[in-house]
Amino acid sequence: MFGTPERPRLSVYRSLKHMYAQIIDDTRGHTLVSASTLDPELRGKLAQTGNVEAAREVGRVLAQRAKSAGIEKVVFDRGGNLYHGRVAALAEGAREGGLDF
Repeated sequence: MFGTPERPRLSVYRSLKHMYAQIIDDTRGHTLVSASTLDPELRGKLAQTGNVEAAREVGRVLAQRAKSAGIEKVVFDRGGNLYHGRVAALAEGAREGGLDF
């Protein structure tokens, strides 16, 4: 998986308690946009941080931040996790927010 300036990589990491997602331009090695359940705007809104609803909300916030940065198309990197549960929910939330992958 490799992100380009035209189509950066959306990388997902999940721990037992939290979800993290970032959009990365691999040619420069820079993170363009990121969101996680640890962000202050999500922290107060979520009752729990390790469930499907929290992951979907992280995807929506990430998509909103990406749109404001001018990013519309990405390559999805699930980080070796199965496309199921929280990883799938984050992807669905990002798609709902307007990201194309």
